[in-house]
Amino acid sequence: MDELAALRKDYSRAQLDEAHADPDPLRQFERWLDEAVRARLAEPNAMTLATVGADGRPSTRVVLVKAVDARGIVWYTNYQSRKGRELQQHPFAALQFHWVELERVVRIEGRVEQTAAEESDAYFASRPLASRIGAWASEQSQPIADRGVLVQRAASFGARFGLHPPRPPHWGGYRLLPEAWEFWQGRRSRLHDRLAYRLDAQRGWTRQRLAP
Repeated sequence: MDELAALRKDYSRAQLDEAHADPDPLRQFERWLDEAVRARLAEPNAMTLATVGADGRPSTRVVLVKAVDARGIVWYTNYQSRKGRELQQHPFAALQFHWVELERVVRIEGRVEQTAAEESDAYFASRPLASRIGAWASEQSQPIADRGVLVQRAASFGARFGLHPPRPPHWGGYRLLPEAWEFWQGRRSRLHDRLAYRLDAQRGWTRQRLAP
């Protein structure tokens, strides 16, 4: 695998400077997310979610953001999964979006809370039927003997609920309340642009440039 050390890419698509970046990180994020959607990137709403376990060790996985507004960043999952258990113990997380084609990364950090039951209910009802059955069938992060177990559970819950499965009590949304943002734009010669925003109780959002 010696060729890995030789892999190189020079970034030249865009730049990120203080004069054009929005002073509000949410608006800046919405701008970049909209550009990723309009560029027809594969799953522009995919993000890496990092949590910390009881042993202090981090873990990551990819989830899909389903809502973005002034309250925070929302995704949905099984509350009894590994990430759910870790968030129960340590309700803080970090998110990362990597839009490779646009040579951009966004990092977000903050406290995490569960969404209201009504909000989770509304989103669950909007999902395809197979996905709603799947939320019942999958005991996420638990060992299973083989795929047949999962298929059998899906068939069983499908027969039980028919076309109207309710939201499982162990399934719902999380909302990250941003306390810090970082926007990274690749530039030539590894002299990348990095703008970091932090929430100050007195001054609101403050912004500074970081060395790459």
